[in-house]
Amino acid sequence: MSIRSYYKGLSQTVLMFAKLRAMLMKSIYSILSKRDMGDFLDIPKFKRLPRHIAIIPDGNRRWAIARGLEKHEGYNNGVIPGLEVYDMCVKIGIDEVTFFGFTQDNTKRPQIQRKAFVDACIKSVQEISKRNAEILVIGNTDSNIFPKELLAYTKRTKVGKGKIKINFLINYGWYWDLAYAFDNSSDSKKIVENIASAEIPRIDLLIRWGGRRRLSGMLPIQTVYSDIYVIDEMWPDFKPEHLFNALEFYQEQDITLGG
Repeated sequence: MSIRSYYKGLSQTVLMFAKLRAMLMKSIYSILSKRDMGDFLDIPKFKRLPRHIAIIPDGNRRWAIARGLEKHEGYNNGVIPGLEVYDMCVKIGIDEVTFFGFTQDNTKRPQIQRKAFVDACIKSVQEISKRNAEILVIGNTDSNIFPKELLAYTKRTKVGKGKIKINFLINYGWYWDLAYAFDNSSDSKKIVENIASAEIPRIDLLIRWGGRRRLSGMLPIQTVYSDIYVIDEMWPDFKPEHLFNALEFYQEQDITLGG
């Protein structure tokens, strides 16, 4: 067997396992849609909890490439981790969670990737809507990129028993968010109260997957005093201990808000 044939066979084997994993994740996704992930976990006790957690689910494309997949194939594998975070936060007692879906800058990516992350966002919101939450989607609805399936959630919508506020940033842009205040208010003293995301409160703890040390324009007003915890692993490789470790980190932070 030639070296070329060997590596070709190895590449095909890796691709086969990646596709098998995707099939397995789809089956798990179906199971988790019917039962909360939190039911299977022993949740540690925390002395102090953040009221509001922000999630930057980064690394989907890098995760896909590392497994011999196309970049766009990573996004669908990020849906289940979001459901897991939701279930865990409900059980832990977090009041509010904001997920960074996609930004206006992200829409500059190739069309096949745009469709993949938009579809993943739609699926994520639709799955949460089958549970207990108060859902709010924030983003520029004037653009044809904004999915029409989510227009109903641009006003806070209670599903089931409520229990937790879940926000999604969909077709969001920091400049759009701030400019909204100037375009819709003549009172310069009430700029903050009139930004597009004004209904979303201050973020206590921001958790980013994928190892990048940046905010990527996420809610610049609400993240001014956020504590930031970065996880090097990619978002599709989410593990419960990621969230637990972030909450342990939060226990040690000095919350002064500049005072």
